[in-house]
Amino acid sequence: MSATKPRIAVVIPCYNEAVAIGRVVEGFRRTLPQASIYVFDNNSSDDTAGVARRAGAIVRHVQLRGKGNVVRRMFADVDADVYVMADGDDTYDATAAPALVDKLLDEGLDMVVGRRVTQETAAYRSGHRFGNVLLTATAAAVFGNAFDDLLSGYRVFSRRFAKSFPAHSAGFEIETELAVHALGMRMPVAEVPTTYGARPEGSHSKLSTYRDGLRILGTIGRLVKSERPLAFFSIGFGLCVLLAIVLATPIVVVYLETGLVPRVPTAILCAALVLLGVILLGCGLVLDTVTRGRWETKHMAYLTLEGPRRTGE
Repeated sequence: MSATKPRIAVVIPCYNEAVAIGRVVEGFRRTLPQASIYVFDNNSSDDTAGVARRAGAIVRHVQLRGKGNVVRRMFADVDADVYVMADGDDTYDATAAPALVDKLLDEGLDMVVGRRVTQETAAYRSGHRFGNVLLTATAAAVFGNAFDDLLSGYRVFSRRFAKSFPAHSAGFEIETELAVHALGMRMPVAEVPTTYGARPEGSHSKLSTYRDGLRILGTIGRLVKSERPLAFFSIGFGLCVLLAIVLATPIVVVYLETGLVPRVPTAILCAALVLLGVILLGCGLVLDTVTRGRWETKHMAYLTLEGPRRTGE
């Protein structure tokens, strides 16, 4: 095992944050002086890249718009042992970064989430707060309960997390995918409360409560289909069979009373629904076997990477 200090990289995704990015870079340079600071500019139309460069950051450009596309590039392009990710809008507390990194290294974790704590209404609007609670509860019911703030943009990752994460999402639903990846791989994770502040004047949120909320729900649905196929297709099986029973009940009652089969088209529809349900269940069983094999392959790739360690460990 190498006795060198862990290489820490601060990776900051941002778009049109010229008014805030300088303070963000300077904040992380003070609190993590040993870290390399990378700003990934997502095709900004203002001077975000110039301000970040003058503040001392290494600037990379990502043309494909969307936070998910930026995260994919960050994990692919930056080589480090510990990754500190924070948005470039100056809402996250840079002074909390050393504690998050220490927790990751001391406990050998793969992801530490900075759970947002604030009393400022302007910082964390009620609609966003409610949406976060709803989406967190939905993800917990499907994939397991390990987080109270599923959508936090302040996270610390180990190298083996970053290099084993497939990053399929394109937009803000990437936070959901990050959490599901950790839960599916049964990685050691933790949450630490961190102060969440209001955006500085002149900075505007790119998050749409309804549009991005629906996209995140859609992402959860797609992840359930791909990562829990048996549960997903079993729901379809149950609905088909339930509908067939409801439609067939009066037909069966009449048949028992008279020996006749009324509404033949409905009877045919009931049989077709049951057949469709059986097909869906079969798809779920087959895809569940495939998914288990895929998770095993991902886990073996994950094990080839070195976990977080302190100097000399």
